[in-house]
Amino acid sequence: MPSPSPYARTVRGSGPGLLLAHGAGGSVEANYGPVMDALAAGHTVVGVDYPGTGGTPRSARPLEVDTLVAELVAAADAEGLERFAVCGYSLGGAVAIRLAARHPERVTALALTAPFPHADAELRLNAQVWHALCTAGETDTLGRFMLAHALSPVVLDAMTPQELKIAAKLAGRTAPEGTAEHVDLVVRADVRADLARITAPTLVISPVDDRLVPPRLHRATAAGIKGARLAETPGGHLPFTEHPARWAALLAEALLEPAPEPVPGSVSGTVR
Repeated sequence: MPSPSPYARTVRGSGPGLLLAHGAGGSVEANYGPVMDALAAGHTVVGVDYPGTGGTPRSARPLEVDTLVAELVAAADAEGLERFAVCGYSLGGAVAIRLAARHPERVTALALTAPFPHADAELRLNAQVWHALCTAGETDTLGRFMLAHALSPVVLDAMTPQELKIAAKLAGRTAPEGTAEHVDLVVRADVRADLARITAPTLVISPVDDRLVPPRLHRATAAGIKGARLAETPGGHLPFTEHPARWAALLAEALLEPAPEPVPGSVSGTVR
């Protein structure tokens, strides 16, 4: 018999299947915890933690998008889900895109939040600095970098210098041990060729103050998927921290309601 997967699995709720792909330096709980109850109210929610975060041991090998896709599909199979919607956040967007392109007959809907089809120069430089801080063990500087790039100016400016100092220390010291491998994959992931193969109704959610994954990459993702809709929303890269209720409502729009038919000749639209 094959060995059981070392990837820790989250399973919640009941109903139609919903797979969750989390972001770099996150986990299923860290990224989707604030909206999990809303998602599980209408779905059987299944997610896996990437190596080095949540309950999954760190990998000795570089991570690959295809491996993460295979583990997520294997988790769905183990839970008896033949068809499912997929939510992908940040790096998880690349995982969700590849999954939807490889398994079009199984994916009923796609919700992508702060996604990127590949790392452009700005994202690549940000990720390289992020990776260097992780490997150097510079936790306080890592925390300051993460706060500056992940939170919106409105949230940052509302914090006192002491609150910023405490938050930066916490962010740096609680970063999962596998973050460096996740961020290395951010630099290497390229799903541009998969976009045109997606047939599932797709909603791309774009936080307009995202300083980590620039909104132009969110828009490029939507433009590459036929019929995809683009929803611009306030806040930075962490919608589960800044606007969880708004994010849950957008995910519900994408996953719980039938998607409208695209206007003939259109590629994408904007929902505000």
